[in-house]
Amino acid sequence: MKLTAFTPAIAWLILVSVLLCLPGSTLPTLPFLAIIHADKWIHIVLFCSLCLLCNRPFHKSNLSGNSLLKCFLLITVLGIFYGTMMEFVQKYWIPNRSFELGDIVADSAGCLLALGITLKNLQTGGKKIGPDGNRDRNQN
Repeated sequence: MKLTAFTPAIAWLILVSVLLCLPGSTLPTLPFLAIIHADKWIHIVLFCSLCLLCNRPFHKSNLSGNSLLKCFLLITVLGIFYGTMMEFVQKYWIPNRSFELGDIVADSAGCLLALGITLKNLQTGGKKIGPDGNRDRNQN
């Protein structure tokens, strides 16, 4: 597996890191966003995407079931750890940002959602399954 296979994941990790390190004063404070908990939904999407992008090269590799599962679980745990550590970074080093347990829960939910999606894709082979159980056949 080549390192270039991880380019999208690395780029996304950099983008997520930049977004999580923005000073709190640069973030929008619309009341509507607080009502719908937009912050938590954003965390879920960011971390789900990150883990999916990290899982993708392994999913396309020649690794077998047990080794593949270990990789996916490790990526999930590392994603949760990263999200937790970023909350401490925000608390101690980013102006106008704070530690929020709810953000850790949202980050973890995003990582676990990515694990579920990845395992579901692995189970179905990532291919469309028709009503009769046939894969990749013309459904007309």
